[in-house]
Amino acid sequence: MLWRGRRQSDNIEDDRSDSGPGGGLGGGGQFRIPIGGRTGGGGSIILVVLIVLAGWYFGFDPSQILGDGGGQITEDTGSQNGGSPANDEMKQFVATVLADTEDTWTGIFKSQGLTYEDPKLVLFSGQVRSACGFASAAAGPFYCPGDHKVYLDMTFFQQLDQQFGASGEFARAYVVAHEVGHHVQNLTGIMGKFNQLRQGMSEVDANQLSVRIELQADCFAGVWAHYTQQKGILEQGDIESALNAAKQIGDDTLQKRMQGYVVPESFNHGTSQQRQTWLARGFKSGKLSDCNTMSGPI
Repeated sequence: MLWRGRRQSDNIEDDRSDSGPGGGLGGGGQFRIPIGGRTGGGGSIILVVLIVLAGWYFGFDPSQILGDGGGQITEDTGSQNGGSPANDEMKQFVATVLADTEDTWTGIFKSQGLTYEDPKLVLFSGQVRSACGFASAAAGPFYCPGDHKVYLDMTFFQQLDQQFGASGEFARAYVVAHEVGHHVQNLTGIMGKFNQLRQGMSEVDANQLSVRIELQADCFAGVWAHYTQQKGILEQGDIESALNAAKQIGDDTLQKRMQGYVVPESFNHGTSQQRQTWLARGFKSGKLSDCNTMSGPI
C-alpha cells in the first residue's frame, strides 16, 4: 500500500500514555473485530481460553477475571507511550488510512446529498473507557456509536500478523476501514435500527442480526478499498492480504482455532467465507446498494 507522503488525519486521539486500569465492566453497543489471545503455559490455558471466548460472545472484559498476572492476554510491546520509531510510523499509517476513509466517505455522502461526519480514532494501550463503557485490548478494535469514535490498540496489528497469519499493511487498513464502516452505519441510521430490533430478540436471533451488521461493515470496507484502488494506492497483493485477514477472523475459523469446534448459533461476525464474500463484493462494485445484508441470504 503506497501510503507514505499522503495526507494524515487530524482526527487521531493518542491516549496511550493515559491508558491504565479502570473499574467496572464495559457497557453494551461496542462493535468489534474479535481476536484471540496469547496466554501463559500450564494447565490454566484452557480456562483462560474459555474466559476469553466468553468475553467475546457475552460482552464482558476478560481481563477483569484474568487479572494482571500470568494470564494476561495482551502483548507488551514495550512502547505504551508511543515513543518507539516503529510505533510512531504505525501511528502515521493509521492516520493516513483514516484520512483516506474520510476523503472517500465524504465524496460518497456528498453524491447522495448527505454530509459525512468524520469519526475520531482513539489509540490506546491495554484498556480504555469509551461512551460504551470500559474495554481492554483483549477484545480487539471497536467502534462506539455513543461517541462516534473508533478505538484501537495497535498491538492488535502484531497479533493479526503473528497469531493469525494475516500480515500486510492492507490487512491492517481493512481493520480500520471495517470499524469506520460501523460509523457509516451509525450516521445512516442503520445501527440505531439494529439496536432497536435486537432489544426484543433472543440471544440467537440477536447474534444472527449482528452477523448481518458486521458483514455490511466488511462490505463498506470493500467499497472504500474500491476507491482506494482507483487512486493508484494499492499494490499487488494488497486486496489478497485484506481478504486473508477477513478469513482469519471469521467466527468459524476463530472457534476452530481456540476450541477445536464451532457453535454456529453463537456466531456474531460471520464465517470466514461470508466475511471474504462481502468484502470482495464491496471492493468489486464500489456501490453501497450492493452492501444490503439486511435481507435475503448472506
